[in-house]
Amino acid sequence: METLPSRISLPNVSPANSALANRGAYVARSADCMACHRADYSGGVPIETPIGNIYSTNITPSTRYGIGNYTEADFKKSLTQRPRPNHQIYPAMPYPSYHGMTDENISALFAYFTVPIVDKPPEKTTHLPFPLNIRSLMLAWNVINAPSTENRSGLTQTQQRGEYLVNNLEHCGTCHTPRNLTQGLDKDRYLSGAPLGKWFAPNITPDNDTGIGRWSEMDIVTYLRTGTLDKRAYAGGPMAEAVAHSTRYLTDEDLIAMADYLKVVPAIKTDDYLIPVNVSRLPQPVSNSIIYDLLEQKDYLAHAKTNIANSSNNSGLNSNSPKDLYLIHCASCHGVDGYAQPDARYASIVGLSSIRRVKPDALIGVITFGAKGAFNTAPKMPGFSEDLSPIQIANITNYVRVKFGGLPSSDVSAADVTRVIKEKKLAIKNKPKLVFSIITQRPSTIRILT
Repeated sequence: METLPSRISLPNVSPANSALANRGAYVARSADCMACHRADYSGGVPIETPIGNIYSTNITPSTRYGIGNYTEADFKKSLTQRPRPNHQIYPAMPYPSYHGMTDENISALFAYFTVPIVDKPPEKTTHLPFPLNIRSLMLAWNVINAPSTENRSGLTQTQQRGEYLVNNLEHCGTCHTPRNLTQGLDKDRYLSGAPLGKWFAPNITPDNDTGIGRWSEMDIVTYLRTGTLDKRAYAGGPMAEAVAHSTRYLTDEDLIAMADYLKVVPAIKTDDYLIPVNVSRLPQPVSNSIIYDLLEQKDYLAHAKTNIANSSNNSGLNSNSPKDLYLIHCASCHGVDGYAQPDARYASIVGLSSIRRVKPDALIGVITFGAKGAFNTAPKMPGFSEDLSPIQIANITNYVRVKFGGLPSSDVSAADVTRVIKEKKLAIKNKPKLVFSIITQRPSTIRILT
């Protein structure tokens, strides 16, 4: 049985509430409900998908806008791949993962969601293009992508708990497992990494070169608890939200269970491996004090810009020079030497894993679109898509990879940046037609539709 961390105050649960609802609060954290349904569970949060935005619903006990008319049996159906009382659910709600949720956890979660009432509609609702707006098609999708039950017989008790958390409550595969043509999970590539809107959810199998095989169990626990790992990795985007809303609230026992399980899932090697860090190529701090001294950083940065301007042919900073671009747009936060300012919670980028990947797409995406860490105490990084051209973003990317990643060279081009921008910003126009075609043409599915 889960126990609530005593140091954490969970919302919407008062001393007057039942022990079952209090337990449900922990299940809600474990299932990361807030990330999609807001802190008050009123819904209206956009969930980006290749077929358009799907907006979360109100899941408070409002009888008009929420689930106030649901019985516990209705609630269970909504979580376990069955239709809601009024219509089918789109799989943006991870019911393929929640299908394995225990009856005890479902009862606790239902008790918890009978407490807070937000009697208002979501700010936005889902309106997908034809034919994806025909929710009855989800009946066919559910059959094609029927979830499987994992065989836990070879796992230890701790690993079984970790498997339940990873595959069911935390639904890690929803982001980290590639999709098939119908946008269901490709089970043969389980947890091997997948595109996720403007982001890429990395390989979290224990492969040493392309996954997290070199991470210890305590590395995984630390990352899930804090969103950072000793300057090697920082959680951003959806993973930062998962840490902020969910994993940082889990008990140490549950985080250890998740880490233990992730170390024994089948390792999958992909083509996006991590280039080993060459310490001899990494820069040294400008001084021992500059990392912690904002004024010294500002003075050094101003001095560096002046020197470059004086030596430039046009008596100013070169608008396309990689070093100049970094000094102008990046150094005020990340530091001239890349070590940033820990006291100000700016991220050091020296040796960071995301800048040492063979595929530079993740780094290009962060520079282009910006990033937000797991906690509001850390400054948000702005995106530069409106201020810099593709060649300028490419030049910064190359400078960062070589200067602070220790790579011998980097050849990111303007075309690479343009490709990433198009892939991240443009909808995949043919995907709805493709999904509809697959759903309606499979013989086994036609029988269901009729």
